[in-house]
Amino acid sequence: MKRWLKRPEGSNWGDFGADDQVGRMNLITPERRRAALAEAREGIAFLLGLPLDHPKGQIFPGRFPPRLAATSAGADRPMYDWTPSGGATDVVNDDRVTMDLQYSSQWDGLSHYGACFDADDDGIAEHVFYNGYRSDTHFTQPAEGVAPHAHALGIERLAQTCVQGRGVLVDVRDAGTPPHGRIGHAALMRAIEAQGADVAEGDLLCLYTGYGDLLLRDGAGVNRVALAACPGLDGGDPALLDWIGRSGLAAICADNPMVEKIDGLQRCTGKAMLPLHEHCLVKLGIHLGEFWWFGGIAPWLAAHGRAHFLLTAPPLNLPGAVGSPATPIGTV
Repeated sequence: MKRWLKRPEGSNWGDFGADDQVGRMNLITPERRRAALAEAREGIAFLLGLPLDHPKGQIFPGRFPPRLAATSAGADRPMYDWTPSGGATDVVNDDRVTMDLQYSSQWDGLSHYGACFDADDDGIAEHVFYNGYRSDTHFTQPAEGVAPHAHALGIERLAQTCVQGRGVLVDVRDAGTPPHGRIGHAALMRAIEAQGADVAEGDLLCLYTGYGDLLLRDGAGVNRVALAACPGLDGGDPALLDWIGRSGLAAICADNPMVEKIDGLQRCTGKAMLPLHEHCLVKLGIHLGEFWWFGGIAPWLAAHGRAHFLLTAPPLNLPGAVGSPATPIGTV
């Protein structure tokens, strides 16, 4: 049975197949991956992720830093500085972690963000995700003793693509329009042109806003005025959304919390609070990377007159999760 009779305007549902679950990652073909490998000319690798205990506090309610603990060796004995009985000389440390999967540097899976949309064309809006997958059919909802699970669009689908392609870094630290620092289509095009970047189909666009630098320096205690000065994409700009659709981008990755910049979570009747999330994750299957860090690779690229590099950034291969920590690597 077809999951939808009507798809959202401007979406690509069905274009990669009725059962597709990775969206525009399909555009990173073997040929494009080989071309991306050619960008690794010097063999120098840069870490593009924050430490997973950053931003060292709560920026989003309900998301907490990782909590490490020792695993148990039995009888309430932690397996830390542990030696087995019988006189063996082994000394073992073993630990575990409890963490929120979207606390630090992360990928938003296509199962992370959906929309209320009348996919049945019957006047009643359903809770739908990319390619028409639905909350009531393709997700196990959390309940007492029941863990949530995305049976479609889980983050393991992204992991299976290996997420390796050509990264395009655009420094947008001075591109935002006052007073809110939003970057619309015109401002983004100026930044791309000024830096000689070529954004092509299948590319992974990386936006250097400076936010990650502040978090690495100051954590969640960073001055709010300084944070407000860091820009983000303007999801309310139709020209920007149109360009994202036409560009063929496989993903957008930024060093800020949401890629897009909004004035708080305003609940507007009939509209998405996060229009860029809706456009990318729901309509087009474009994954979003958040809380990345470009403070190491950006100066190197600028000094060498380059904007492109090999980007490798698979998420955790964790079936059923809707997001994942990431440890992205940029190789030049």
